[in-house]
Amino acid sequence: MLKKILSYLLPINVYKQQSSVSKNLEVTWANGELVLDSKNANYSYGSLQRILRKGLESIGFDTVLKTKHILILGVAGGSVIKTLSDEIGFKGKITGVEIDPEVLQIANSYFGLNKIPNLEIIVDDASKYVLKDKNKYGLIIVDIFQDTTMPDFLFEDSFQKSICELLEEKGIILFNTMCITNKDSLRNKKYVANINLKLYNLRTIPRVERYNELIIIEKK
Repeated sequence: MLKKILSYLLPINVYKQQSSVSKNLEVTWANGELVLDSKNANYSYGSLQRILRKGLESIGFDTVLKTKHILILGVAGGSVIKTLSDEIGFKGKITGVEIDPEVLQIANSYFGLNKIPNLEIIVDDASKYVLKDKNKYGLIIVDIFQDTTMPDFLFEDSFQKSICELLEEKGIILFNTMCITNKDSLRNKKYVANINLKLYNLRTIPRVERYNELIIIEKK
């Protein structure tokens, strides 16, 4: 409790770990909240939780609650899962895919992710997992970063096609992206321009927490 109180004055680190995938991982008390960070970015809780919460609010909590099965690509510390479970009260099935087993250990130890009964975690590469997944989802959340870098496969036509094929009728994709440079912005413009508007509704929420842009795709 003392560390939580003191964290309003300055961040207090409580755990550090090296990861083969995410490199530097740190659990820190900051402004009374336990957060997970990489070297240069917030990985879970803190600003990231606010970003994805804003996306879920835009979709509508009532819409989320009607969903039977949610897929999350990129779990990290599991802040969006906590939002779904604790804040929204989602009781359907949640499947989380995470490539980094070290970050999942932190998620379980410090954030109690393994205590959520309707959650299944699969350790796998999201780009490969979506090719073999046979389920259909009402909501797919894509939140994959390596520090401040987004893997190139996220913006490839084949990956976009694969995740869209996993949507049920009226299913929704919430894609969290980071736009720091002009190159990033052009990348996003190219991505959204490639979406077939005859089949999908599209909207974006730019400049969330300054550098993030949310892309929301809804199957018609």
